[in-house]
Amino acid sequence: MDHKRLHYFLALAKTLHFARASELCHISAPTLSRNIKQLEDEVGVALFSRDNRSVKLTAEGESFIDYATATLANWQRFRANVQNPEQTIYGKVSIYCSVTASYSFLHQLLEQLRLQHQHIEIKLNTGDPAVAINRVLDGHEAMAIAAKPDKLPTQIAFASIGYSSLVFIAPRIPSLLTEKLAQFGDKIDWSELEFIVPEQGFTRQRLELWWRKHSINAKIYAQVAGHEAMVSMVSLGLGIAMVPKIVLDNSPLKDRVQVISDQKEAPPGFEIGLAVLRKELPDAALNALWEIAQSLKNLNSLAP
Repeated sequence: MDHKRLHYFLALAKTLHFARASELCHISAPTLSRNIKQLEDEVGVALFSRDNRSVKLTAEGESFIDYATATLANWQRFRANVQNPEQTIYGKVSIYCSVTASYSFLHQLLEQLRLQHQHIEIKLNTGDPAVAINRVLDGHEAMAIAAKPDKLPTQIAFASIGYSSLVFIAPRIPSLLTEKLAQFGDKIDWSELEFIVPEQGFTRQRLELWWRKHSINAKIYAQVAGHEAMVSMVSLGLGIAMVPKIVLDNSPLKDRVQVISDQKEAPPGFEIGLAVLRKELPDAALNALWEIAQSLKNLNSLAP
């Protein structure tokens, strides 16, 4: 039985969505559909029931998940034992993270991975950190480097690898904004400033709680996907923003902005770590990276 088709089957069984599954498999939706049909012809039963609106596993499809998973796991073990009796781990792991996390945390993880497991392949996608955990929940990637939310979904296992505080930043270039800040001194009237905020996510939630706590009627200048872009907009004098300190420390524009504060403490920082579905941890390649993350747990702390 073609192992590729078993991979395609498991991707569709996980997502129950042809477009999403084809994206995971890096093939077109028609190619995925054709391979699933050929697999069903080979097995002799329908594995999915589908119409224009939905895709569902049949009873036979539910049973076939165990067969496909076991077959692929046995094949990986056999290949590892034949090619290297020392139990070399083979496999692929997809990871999602922000641009900042890719060089702040991922670099060290991958450095150790290459030293310990040279035959594990990595596929990396970068984007807005606000959606990192949802990317794992939806099956887009197997792992994500993410901020730990106040309420972690029960399906997610989380290995802490660092910490970041949150800081308020303003531009350094002369502008109406910097003139206002100079007039405020050590007692900032936050309601008179325009904020650049994340579109969604953990940082946005913390900021809104802080506004309510201090009765700040905030003015929003722009909503942005990604903290790196927020630093850029602040550097141009378009507003102030609250960003993770790790983003500021790694920004090429850090010298063009200034950290601002008054008697009001900034919202508390947060843990940064590796998020993965608990049910996926038995996967050998995934687990290898997970163990490396846990071994680095105390090495990357950015807490003061």
